[in-house]
Amino acid sequence: MDQRFEGVPKAEIRLEGRRLVRSDVSNDWGSQLIWEIRRNGDVAATISARANDSHELTDSTPGQYEVVLRMFQYEGYAKDANGKYTQSKFIDVSNKLTWTA
Repeated sequence: MDQRFEGVPKAEIRLEGRRLVRSDVSNDWGSQLIWEIRRNGDVAATISARANDSHELTDSTPGQYEVVLRMFQYEGYAKDANGKYTQSKFIDVSNKLTWTA
């Protein structure tokens, strides 16, 4: 049985002090949901967002930060020589937040 991606998942995220908060995800596919946190353009952390609708930021390293909520879109088992999926991928499902610390 193939997985169907009906509708586009969407959520709103906001920053409350040092706490990231997300809304419920509409059109949720039920696959892996993560916070992707970037510092100065590089991925600094990926944190599971499925079980909790918030995450407390603990990294206080100075820099330009960006965060987005992402969901895994499974398109098949195909992987490259490094073990990374070639067709399946994470897609952005929220607005992006940016700030400078």
